[in-house]
Amino acid sequence: LRLVESGGGSVQPGGSLRLSCAVASDLPEDYGLYYTIGWFRQAPGKEREGVACIEDNGHSTKYADSVNGRFTISRDDANNMIYLDIKNLTPEDTGIYYCAADLDDHNILIDVQYDYWGQGTQVTVST
Repeated sequence: LRLVESGGGSVQPGGSLRLSCAVASDLPEDYGLYYTIGWFRQAPGKEREGVACIEDNGHSTKYADSVNGRFTISRDDANNMIYLDIKNLTPEDTGIYYCAADLDDHNILIDVQYDYWGQGTQVTVST
């Protein structure tokens, strides 16, 4: 799998962003590959943190307590896209945001569970 994030940028506190994760595979479309997609972020000088994930089977979602209510994860399987909508951004949301795929479809926010990672997209929240 190949994952490419986009949509990051510089925004003011209180603003909103939509991050996108495009997933590509060389496997045939009918291969039946199922995976959870997770969004993680890493702020300068801090450890990587899982913020949201969505499983393939049933599209159940999970969120970190620190972002619940402000972050919404969704997926468009027809177009192999996963989105992270963020509202009411604060400076504490600043960091590099990564999407990752867990081929076991566990729907958990533990980074070692994830098999494939994108390169990340920078989000900066400041006045």
